[in-house]
Amino acid sequence: MFAIPLGDDAVLRPLEPWQAEEFAADLDRAREHIAPWVGPSFVATGVAGAREVLQRYADKQAKDDARIYGIWRDGVLVGGTLFVSVNAAAGVCEVGCWLEPAAEGRGLITRAVSHMIDWAVEVRGITRVEWVTKSANTRSRNVAKRLGMSLDGVLRQSVPADANGVRADQEVWSVLADEWRSR
Repeated sequence: MFAIPLGDDAVLRPLEPWQAEEFAADLDRAREHIAPWVGPSFVATGVAGAREVLQRYADKQAKDDARIYGIWRDGVLVGGTLFVSVNAAAGVCEVGCWLEPAAEGRGLITRAVSHMIDWAVEVRGITRVEWVTKSANTRSRNVAKRLGMSLDGVLRQSVPADANGVRADQEVWSVLADEWRSR
């Protein structure tokens, strides 16, 4: 398989169902940190739950609808990136990420997503790459800015209510292929 060096002793490579045990351990370390920002169906518990998430992405990849990649630092899975959705016919995809707190602040997500956008634009012919995040997720918003994305708008109270009955706003960021190429 391929592995793309990200610097800082880190690599980006495919994350597949057979790696469910590693993914489960990563989620255990990251769960409390990422749970406010990602969908509950992503934050699986146990190896079986992790395998279900990875199998869901493998099935979507086979349909050309999504993909998931891991970021390994010093040989340990510490997070990853994903094509949340891919609609090649429409020329649009959405990228996303998760990362353990111990791996933050090294630029790993920005570098990994840059490789993904390059591939989406240059290989797949994607015209628009989107980044959707809760408005309160400052770290995620900052990644979108570092990637040169523009804020397209705020979807007010578009996230279903949490356990406290509070709905959240989402921001939609994007970069167009021509903008990406000329950055």
